[in-house]
Amino acid sequence: MSSTLETLDFTVTPAPDPTPVEERERILANPGWGQHFTDHMITIRYSEGRGWYDAKLEPYGPIALDPATSVLHYAQEIFEGLKAYVQPDGSVVTFRPQSNAARFNRSARRMAMPELPEELFVRALELLVSTDRDWVPRTEGYSLYLRPFMFATTRALGVQRPSQDYLFMVIASPSGLYYPQGVKPVTVWASQDYTRAASGGTGDAKTGGNYAASFAAQADAVRAGCDQVVWLDAAERRWVEEVGSMNLMFVYGSGADTRLLTPALTGTLLPGITRDSLLKLAPDLGVPVEEGRIGIDEWEAGCASGEITEVFGCGTAAIISPVGGVRSARSAWTIGDGEPGPVSMRLRDELIGIQYGTRPDPYGWVHKII
Repeated sequence: MSSTLETLDFTVTPAPDPTPVEERERILANPGWGQHFTDHMITIRYSEGRGWYDAKLEPYGPIALDPATSVLHYAQEIFEGLKAYVQPDGSVVTFRPQSNAARFNRSARRMAMPELPEELFVRALELLVSTDRDWVPRTEGYSLYLRPFMFATTRALGVQRPSQDYLFMVIASPSGLYYPQGVKPVTVWASQDYTRAASGGTGDAKTGGNYAASFAAQADAVRAGCDQVVWLDAAERRWVEEVGSMNLMFVYGSGADTRLLTPALTGTLLPGITRDSLLKLAPDLGVPVEEGRIGIDEWEAGCASGEITEVFGCGTAAIISPVGGVRSARSAWTIGDGEPGPVSMRLRDELIGIQYGTRPDPYGWVHKII
């Protein structure tokens, strides 16, 4: 495989009709989230016995699939999400792409899919961003969202074995501020009717089926007047796991006594790269961290006593999303004063500062592209 990779060059086909400059600038002024896409995309194919081949950068556009394509019937699919940012000196970087590549391969192993060499994953990102560099927003707080994904393409019905063929792709979408009106706390719904993942399942894989399975619970949350759903464990419906598609973090105490707790990775939680970054960053800011577990009743009691002072979700899109209140079928409570707390906001500002190049990067997380 290594010799194949050494000779695996990308065929580059420029878009014949790229988006006009005026139209692109209009989009970049207010891109929203996941609504517009750049002029190109990456495709790389895989076949059993041949390995990875036919790497291309080509014009963005539809892909043709046979009605019997395996992914349409058996959901053998994984994806990642990360961003490209403009730095103060005009360069463009991504944040920890090697970590995304490693997690992509962990997901691939769980879904019985081929692993994509991390070097090839990063090269694909670099080529797409370099080619579509004019699509990286220059507005403060904006970014270019990158979506690498892979799915089964064998034309066959039958679940006796995994697909023999796969397509890896990367597309890119300019994105605006996650909180255009400023950071606002969310209210979350503690679901007792649905769970996100069970032990031995696919909870720690970034696969589309996990997200499809969340829609019914999210609809319940909206009907209850909440913004997101809080997931509890499948066995006891007691232990807090995630919020929406984000990892959760709990702040205990204040001042010199502040500490941070996040649910441990037990195989049912997605190992978030933002989560991992905050676990490294917080101690350097004087906030000890712990990976453990917390029950929903403990959460309520901790807020009532004042022991729990802040709670927030963390992930690529929002970075940090403060939680202001919790509702369930039997109870409701507020966290602190219901507003974003100082620890949440300090961590958010520090991490965003590293990503956008306005603060030092002592961890080597920023990966320069151009």
